[in-house]
Amino acid sequence: MRVLFVCLGNICRSPTAEGVFRHKLREAGLEARVEVDSAGTGDWHVGKAPDTRTRLAAQRRGYDLSALRARQVALDDFSRFDLILAMDGSNLSHLQRLRPPGGAAELDLLLRRYQLALDEVPDPYYGGEDGFEQVLDLIEQASDALLCELKGRL
Repeated sequence: MRVLFVCLGNICRSPTAEGVFRHKLREAGLEARVEVDSAGTGDWHVGKAPDTRTRLAAQRRGYDLSALRARQVALDDFSRFDLILAMDGSNLSHLQRLRPPGGAAELDLLLRRYQLALDEVPDPYYGGEDGFEQVLDLIEQASDALLCELKGRL
């Protein structure tokens, strides 16, 4: 099973989702059975580490994002991954337009898929530290639900 998390620049929300979900897979003993990655629809931050505020918020909760580097969504992602989960509607729309014919990956919004309180993970980039904590709260909840789903699929 292969899962890709996508946001705009791949320095805040999607690397948080990748790091949190990797951690939960490791705790569940499923790390070897599920491939996880993240990407952005934009190319501004390619090769860069996650935003410092993102890394610090994650680190306070025991998640290590230090090895992650931003990349842009590629056309082959639509055939490499089984599930591509966008953080918001704008990025989901971008992915739907970008999807090549025959791209078999299932596309959805991370939060909407699991009917959580919000449909979208808000972008914390231009806000304060509270935004990064909210992103972690939402992604932790969604990751628990995704883990349950994948256990059923595996």
